[in-house]
Amino acid sequence: MLLPFDFQKDPYLILDFSATNPDLTPDPEQPNGLDLTNTAAFSDYVFGKMRAAGVRVGVGGYNEHRVIYRRSEHFSSTEEPREIHLGIDFWAEAGTPVFAPMDGTVHSFQDNNNFGDYGPTIILEHRLEANEPLFSLYGHLTRSSLAGLVEGKAFKAGDKIGEIGPYPENGDWPPHLHFQLMTDMLGLKGDFPGVCSLTDRAKFLALCPNPNRLLNIAGLP
Repeated sequence: MLLPFDFQKDPYLILDFSATNPDLTPDPEQPNGLDLTNTAAFSDYVFGKMRAAGVRVGVGGYNEHRVIYRRSEHFSSTEEPREIHLGIDFWAEAGTPVFAPMDGTVHSFQDNNNFGDYGPTIILEHRLEANEPLFSLYGHLTRSSLAGLVEGKAFKAGDKIGEIGPYPENGDWPPHLHFQLMTDMLGLKGDFPGVCSLTDRAKFLALCPNPNRLLNIAGLP
């Protein structure tokens, strides 16, 4: 269990943040549409969609070519912008607990405190049956989630590891959990790209397997 929701029984909304979502595409008749740089307005949009659907959680995003990263220079500071999402997002109220989905130990953690970044982030290391490493990343947490952590601290599947953070503490996003798997940390600690460029898409998708293979949420790829 990753969150206190049963995705086999509880209703959820699959959210689309690609250019196919007309709410996010500039309209000549409404040039002043949703302002993604205004986190309060962005949050009202996300949670308004969820309330209208009668759900407490929104999901989606793996390998999605998103337009929402244009809100932050964090994703466009290089020659080619990063717009391909490498994890699954779980949009839910701030304070929602996050649980380890499998046994693991703390690989690293830090507060990636930039506008549009992860904010407080925890990375766990797991060992598969063949003793191959697998890493899981939990981004946009509360700062208190990092309190008392040490590298090597063990967590059992189902142990609480933190909570979804509020904005701006969580990297200035509508409250959600970014959950991502990696087979190689590339020497990084406390951080790992959660979004890549079109050019690097194949490379990073090979390093970041689809988390839904673990979660089995219907309707997601």
